[in-house]
Amino acid sequence: MQRSEALTLADAVFPRLQADTRIAGLARDFALMTGFALFVALCAQIAIRTPWTPVPITGQTFAVLVTGCALGMWRGAGSLTIYMLIGMVGLPAFAPSFAADSEVVTSNWAAHFILPWDGNHGLVWDFPSGGYIVGFILAAGLVGFLSERQWDRKPWVHFGFFLGSAILYVPGIAWLAYDLDVSLKKALEFGLYPFIVGDMMKLFLASVTLPVAWSLVARYKGDS
Repeated sequence: MQRSEALTLADAVFPRLQADTRIAGLARDFALMTGFALFVALCAQIAIRTPWTPVPITGQTFAVLVTGCALGMWRGAGSLTIYMLIGMVGLPAFAPSFAADSEVVTSNWAAHFILPWDGNHGLVWDFPSGGYIVGFILAAGLVGFLSERQWDRKPWVHFGFFLGSAILYVPGIAWLAYDLDVSLKKALEFGLYPFIVGDMMKLFLASVTLPVAWSLVARYKGDS
């Protein structure tokens, strides 16, 4: 595969122009961060509730990993900060609440796929899963840092994504234990064990998506 000298995938697809002013560059970065924040919000609408945990299984982890790799450390973390703030100011950006009167709930199991839009919102510390939303910022920053060093174009991309997936659980499980007033062991049962298989699948999907995207970019630049 032809290597690109771009720092991140976003820089390869939307390169900076020499004539760009500082304001134009900041506007470009903000547009990219906002766009990826909306991508995370969209993936939050792919959600499954299980009977044994208050935290739904969502497509967010996949979106967070892709966002961090595509944007790099600071823009990746910034994008997930924007995502968090969008939900905190009242827009329906978070995963569905699966409230008892929700149309998407029929039993202890429930699934929701994008439409009708059922996003939740509110202060992150009001949700048992709020720590994961904070963890998204850390995860995007970490995989972004690694992608700037071309990990997303190397065979060990899987390990980079594994580290990103792991770090988001640190504040996620800590807050879950505090919010539910349960032991760390119980918090792990609620907030980690049910998600291991699904996260491995999302990690694999993300680790395939980025190298393929780089390959397409290299092919396009080679043909142009």
